[in-house]
Amino acid sequence: MQAVVYRGVNDLRVESVPVPRISASELLVRVAVCGVCPTDIKKIHHGTVPPPRIFGHETAGTIVKLGARVRGFRIGDRVALHHHIPCLKCHACRHRAFAQCPQYKRTGITAGFEPAGGGYAEYVRVMDFCLPGVVKIPSKNSFLEGAMLEPVNTVLKGVNRLTVLPGDFVLVAGQGPIGLLFTQLLALRGLKVIATDLLDTRLKLARRFGAARALRADLPDLPDQIARLTRSRGLDAAVIAVPADAAMQQALSLVRGAGQVLLFAHTKRGAVAPLDLSLICTDEKDLIGSYSADVTLQPTVTRLVFSRQLDVRPLITHRFPLAETAAAVALAAKPQPDSLKVVVEQAV
Repeated sequence: MQAVVYRGVNDLRVESVPVPRISASELLVRVAVCGVCPTDIKKIHHGTVPPPRIFGHETAGTIVKLGARVRGFRIGDRVALHHHIPCLKCHACRHRAFAQCPQYKRTGITAGFEPAGGGYAEYVRVMDFCLPGVVKIPSKNSFLEGAMLEPVNTVLKGVNRLTVLPGDFVLVAGQGPIGLLFTQLLALRGLKVIATDLLDTRLKLARRFGAARALRADLPDLPDQIARLTRSRGLDAAVIAVPADAAMQQALSLVRGAGQVLLFAHTKRGAVAPLDLSLICTDEKDLIGSYSADVTLQPTVTRLVFSRQLDVRPLITHRFPLAETAAAVALAAKPQPDSLKVVVEQAV
C-alpha cells in the first residue's frame, strides 16, 4: 500500500509499505479521510520523535477486515477512529486525568513502524485496546464529519474544564479550526464569546459560529473594548487557542479575579514565559491546561456532530490526495486567509 512516511525533520516521503497485519482482536480499516493536526505538524517540523513513522490520527474509513474475536462490528462499517484510549483503572484515570494514563500514552492505531496514528496511509491497524473508541458513522453523515470527532472531543474536554455560567464572558484567542470549535461550543452553552484573531475572514466566520463580538487581536484598545463589553467586570474566562505567550499574558490581565485562562495550544516543550505569580495567588486566577481527548465524552461528541447541532462541515476548506500530504501539512502549518481545516482524502 501507499503511505506517507516521516523520515526526518520536514521530510515526508510517499512510499510503498506492507498492509498491516491484524490479530484476532483487531481491525483493519481502509482510510477515507485524515485531518491534519498541529500536534503532528510540530513533530514533523521539530523532529521531536525519531523516524520512521506514519502520522495522522484524525481518521475515518471503512472496516475491511476484522479479527475472529471482534464483536459489534462488520466488514463494510464506516467508522471514525480514536487513537488514544485510557485504561480507566489506574491512578491517573481514577482522577479523570486520562491523558496521563500510561495506556493512553500508547498509540493504538498504526500503518507500520512505531505506532503514530497511521492516517496518512491507505490502511490502518486498530489495536484491541482502541476498539472502545471506534464510532460507527451514520449513513447520513460523511467521512469528513467522522474525522472531526477527535478534534471536537479535545475541545469539549477543554470547555468542560471551565467553571463558567450562562451569560458569562469568555475570550477565545485564535479563530482557526480549534478556536472556532471553542467559539461554537461555548456559544451553545449560553456563554458570551468574544473572539479575536488577526484575520478578518476568520472573525467574520466566528460571528457565524456564535461569537457575540469578533475583534482583531492587534487592536491597541482591545483591553478597553473588553472592559466596556463586560462593564468593567473583566472576562470570566479565556481560551488561548493559538501558541502565543503574549495572548496568554494579556488574557491573564483581562480576566476578573478568580477567573480562568485555559491553555490549549502551548504543546511545545521547553517554552518559558514570564508570569506575575501574584495574579495566580492574590487574585486567585486559574491558569489551566487541557490536552488531547476524553473517550468518555464520545457519546456527547457523536450526538453534537452527527446531529449537526455542531456543524463541522464549514470548517473543512482544503482537501489533498494522499500523494500531496506534504503540501497539506505545509498549508496547515502556515494557513492562508481562506484556509481552515486541512484534510488528506482518499478515493473509496
